[in-house]
Amino acid sequence: MSTPLLKVENLVKHFPIKGGLLGRTVDKVHAVDGVSFELAAGETLGLVGESGCGKSTTGRCILRLIEPTSGQVWFDGRNVSAMGATALRGMARDMQIIFQDPYASLNPRMTVGAIVGEALTIHKLAANARAYEDRIVELLETVGLSADHLQRYPHEFSGGQRQRIGIARALAVSPRLIVCDEAVSALDVSIQAQVINLLEDLQQQFGLTYLFIAHDLSVVEHTSNRVAVMYLGRIVEIASAQDLYTRPQHPYTEALLSAVPIPDPTVKRQRIRLQGDVPSPIHPPAGCHFHTRCPVAQKGLCDVQSPQLKPAGAGHFVACHLRP
Repeated sequence: MSTPLLKVENLVKHFPIKGGLLGRTVDKVHAVDGVSFELAAGETLGLVGESGCGKSTTGRCILRLIEPTSGQVWFDGRNVSAMGATALRGMARDMQIIFQDPYASLNPRMTVGAIVGEALTIHKLAANARAYEDRIVELLETVGLSADHLQRYPHEFSGGQRQRIGIARALAVSPRLIVCDEAVSALDVSIQAQVINLLEDLQQQFGLTYLFIAHDLSVVEHTSNRVAVMYLGRIVEIASAQDLYTRPQHPYTEALLSAVPIPDPTVKRQRIRLQGDVPSPIHPPAGCHFHTRCPVAQKGLCDVQSPQLKPAGAGHFVACHLRP
C-alpha cells in the first residue's frame, strides 16, 4: 500500500492498576500490545477478535479518545500522536466514531436536532440558523429519518433508529474516516442488516473509509475488504476478506472460523475447540500470547519467542512461528 490514509505503527496502550493507601501503580493491563496496520482511502478494514482483546481500545487510541502509551498514528501524512489540542480538534473533522451502544451514546437530555447539530456549532459549519436546521434535516434524511424527528428525544426511538442518529452525528462534519466500534452488535439481526446496508451506501456516496470493529465474523466477511484478527492485544493475522475466510493461516483464526455457522445443511465443518481460558491481559504469556491454547504450539519456541507478522501470500500476513 503506497499512500495509506491511516497508518498505525506499534500502537501500545497499558492501563495502570492502582493499589495501596497512596494509590501507586502496582501493575498494568496490556490492552493493546504493539498493533500495526495500514488503511487505504475508501477501504473497509475489519478488526475482529473475542471480547477483551483490545479492538475498541485500538480504535479509540487512533482517535485519541484514549491517549496511547506509545506508538504512532498517521492520518493523511500527519502525525496524530504528536498533535496538540488545537490541531487535534481540527483533525476531529476528518475522523469520527460510531459507538457500540445506541442507548448510552446519546445524551437523553438533548433533542435529536441538538445531538446531530452539536458538531456543526463546535466546528462553525453553519452560516446561520436556517443553514443549521437545513443541514440537520439533510443529515437525518440521509440516514433514513425525517425532519419530524428533529425535536424528539432519544428515548422515543428504537435501537436501530438511535444508531442512525449516531451515524448522522458522525457524518455532520463530513469525515473521511469513521471508526465503527461494534456499531451493529447491540441491534437485532434484522436491524443489523439495515444498518450495514446503510453504512455501505454511505461509503459509496461520500467515499468514506471504515475501520469496522466487530466480533461477529459473518458480519465482517460481507462488509470488509481486508480483515485483521486480534488476540490478547496483538494482531495475529491480516489478509483480504476472501483470502482470510478461505485460507486462514493462524491457528486462532482457524478456530474462530470453525465456529461460524454455515447456512448450507449439507456442508459440514469440523469445530476446533480451544482448551483453557483466555489469559489475563495483566500478565499475558511470554512469547506468543496464544501458545497456552494453541493446538500446534512447540515448547521452547512459541513460549519463548514473540512471533512477528510475516508474509503468507499476496497481502496476507500471519504472526506464527509454525505457519505458513
